[in-house]
Amino acid sequence: MRLAFWRAGKDKAVIERAVSKAKLEAKPKLEAKPASDAAKQASVESGDINLHALGGALARKRGWIIVPTVLVLVASVAIVNLITPRYKSESRILIDGRENVFLRPSSDRSTEERQALDPEAVTSQVQLVLSRDLAREIIKKNKLAERPEFDPVLQGISPLKQLAALVGIVRDPFSMTPEERVLDAYYDRLQAYAVDKSRVIVVEFQSQDPELAARVANSIADGYLVLQQNARQDQARNASQWLAGEIDNLRKKVSDAEAKVEDFRSKSSLFIGTNNTTLSNQQMGEVNTQLNNARALKADAESKARLIREMLQSGKPIEASEVVNSELMRRLSEQRVTLRAQLAEQSSTLLGNHPRIKELKAQLSDLDGQIRDEAAKISRSLENDARIAGGRVDGLTASLDQLKKQATSTNGQDVQLRALEREAKAQRDLLETYLGKYREASTRESIDAPAEGRIISRGIVSNTPAYPKKLPIVLIATLATLLLSSGLVVTGELLRQTAPRAVATLAPAAARREPVVVDQVEMDPAPLQPEMIVDAEASEFAEIGQLAERLRAAGTSAKKVTVLGTASGDAITLSALTLARHLAREARVVVVDLAASSPTIPAVSVDPTAPGLAELMQGQASFAQIITRDKFSRLHLVLAGRPGFDHSLLQSPRVTLAIDALMRAYDYVLLDAGGASELPAELLTTNARAVVVPDASMEADARTLMCEQLKGVGFSEVTMLSRPVQPSDAGETPRVVAA
Repeated sequence: MRLAFWRAGKDKAVIERAVSKAKLEAKPKLEAKPASDAAKQASVESGDINLHALGGALARKRGWIIVPTVLVLVASVAIVNLITPRYKSESRILIDGRENVFLRPSSDRSTEERQALDPEAVTSQVQLVLSRDLAREIIKKNKLAERPEFDPVLQGISPLKQLAALVGIVRDPFSMTPEERVLDAYYDRLQAYAVDKSRVIVVEFQSQDPELAARVANSIADGYLVLQQNARQDQARNASQWLAGEIDNLRKKVSDAEAKVEDFRSKSSLFIGTNNTTLSNQQMGEVNTQLNNARALKADAESKARLIREMLQSGKPIEASEVVNSELMRRLSEQRVTLRAQLAEQSSTLLGNHPRIKELKAQLSDLDGQIRDEAAKISRSLENDARIAGGRVDGLTASLDQLKKQATSTNGQDVQLRALEREAKAQRDLLETYLGKYREASTRESIDAPAEGRIISRGIVSNTPAYPKKLPIVLIATLATLLLSSGLVVTGELLRQTAPRAVATLAPAAARREPVVVDQVEMDPAPLQPEMIVDAEASEFAEIGQLAERLRAAGTSAKKVTVLGTASGDAITLSALTLARHLAREARVVVVDLAASSPTIPAVSVDPTAPGLAELMQGQASFAQIITRDKFSRLHLVLAGRPGFDHSLLQSPRVTLAIDALMRAYDYVLLDAGGASELPAELLTTNARAVVVPDASMEADARTLMCEQLKGVGFSEVTMLSRPVQPSDAGETPRVVAA
């Protein structure tokens, strides 16, 4: 089913009537605008910034720029010359952390150490320079509390400062103590910082008196070094006092520990002999040594006796050292040699049976027997010595066993004794260590030790004021005023350029009285009166506003609105846009162009070349791509398609699905159906209200009949406008109407 309402052959006539009406509403004796004004108006309508107009505005309103700038220049020059100048002086301190090797205690002179100073340590020294204790000393030394510069109460408080203190902008000097006032002024003029990547501290001080500034800066540096020296001496003094008390306690502990050792040693009979060993251990060692010697003597005697016996038994000559070294054996051996010599001499002349030979042989045999008897005696003597040594071994062994038993019984006591000795030794070592540290601390306390820093640059008297910086202050104030005044002029010009667009979007049409300009159109010699135009436009705008209020009151039942009628496509589109802009002030609204009969919607879109429903049906675009925005409001727009698209695509059932998707995302969906020709009735009527834009010449009976027919085809409610919205009502430019 299709909808068609007397549209055949009427579009051209309706457009001509709209153009004629625009001519009638123009002011009499309208003159053509200059080319430059037309270009400016086109620039404003397109949303571009007209730089030529901005330059002209700056030139026209140069007085608003030059006069404040000159006034601020003169005022800043006067103010910087009225301000009391301050002079700055600085001193520099090097933190080297090195101690004089010649002033160290003798125990430390062998090694020279340099303390490692990290950035945190240097920063800590800066805080020491800013300490309140040092500040009080400097204030007292230089009598700063007696100067009005540091105590404003001395010279009286100006009414302006009293007012500022009353409203809480500044602190009330009378609510502060004199020391607080002087300290605030002191720290306001003092600045101390560490030079980057160095161990140098810079101390800067400002004062109205240049000599006072230099004197205070140098006093701060000197006071800082003195404060460091005093701190080191106090540290050594505190250490020596603490060590003295600890040494007294340790001496008592050492004395008690040593007394316990001696008392336990006397009770347990663990006396110390030579080589720092106990008597029992020393006796055991001596007995063990004697036992070893006795065993050696026994073994030696037994070996010698056995050797001699073996020689006697084998008949071999006795050649043992004990036998040979015997005096008797030497005499017997000499006699034997003599007899053998006589026997050999006599044997050379006598026979063996000669009595002399027999006598000599008998004597020789007797001597051999004596030698053997003497050797046997020596052997028996050695055996006796071995038995004696064996008895000594047995005795020493018994003594050693007894000493071992005694040592075993005293091992536990020995362990306790060693524990007591260790405790006494530990206390003694700690006492000696504390004594050494005490002597070192006493030495450091008596020596005037140098500070960890030294002054490398002293403050000098400056003749150049450090505050205020006259030239920078004057330049900054002048340039700031120049830029601010220029910015205000440019902002006003930009607001003026954009004012028509804002009024066209939000303000009633009655507030805008721009004439409609149509090229090459003759103006009617008898135009309508301006009062009549204002009344007609106000009534049309009020009618659209009332319709928007009724749609808001209807709630979700008015979520879908179809705008159609017998007027021209431009009039229907302008009416739909005006109604949508009213609704878009408080809700999310989208206008869907289904007629594609008017270039108005592409003209007001921020992207006239955006794809539309036709491209969505073909799958060439997505929902995010087909939705654009209105240039003049928060309204969203959906075009029918790019120029030349196939209108049969709008009859696809998928268009209904797209409209349903938009209804779920927006509060209101307005369908610009135009004459509703060649569009499916279900697409326009399902859950929808109709807003009819009639032709101005349409009779009342025809309007009533048309409303009845629209309700019959499925619209839940039909609203007939009294007349189409004119281009000035919608806030559109004459350029769109002329198209």
